[in-house]
Amino acid sequence: MTIKYTKEFIAQLKKQNVRVRKNFKKAIIQFSKDPNGKELNNHALRRDWRGHRSIDITADFRGIYRETRLGNEKIIHFITLGTHRQLYK
Repeated sequence: MTIKYTKEFIAQLKKQNVRVRKNFKKAIIQFSKDPNGKELNNHALRRDWRGHRSIDITADFRGIYRETRLGNEKIIHFITLGTHRQLYK
């Protein structure tokens, strides 16, 4: 599995406070080991976000990604980060 980040995602992450950035680092480490670990609450999204998935970064922050394949390689593209309210208006 390869994890990639859009420029927008990186910009959003840099704007966050230290707590969110540290929790994101922990979440990515866990995600790399077990993408479906229960503490991540990894789940498919609906409606406007159909085809994307979300993981919990903090109690309120989410990271949204989409998964593609290149041959046998799974590619994870994190595309946005924000609070539940910001992402699911």
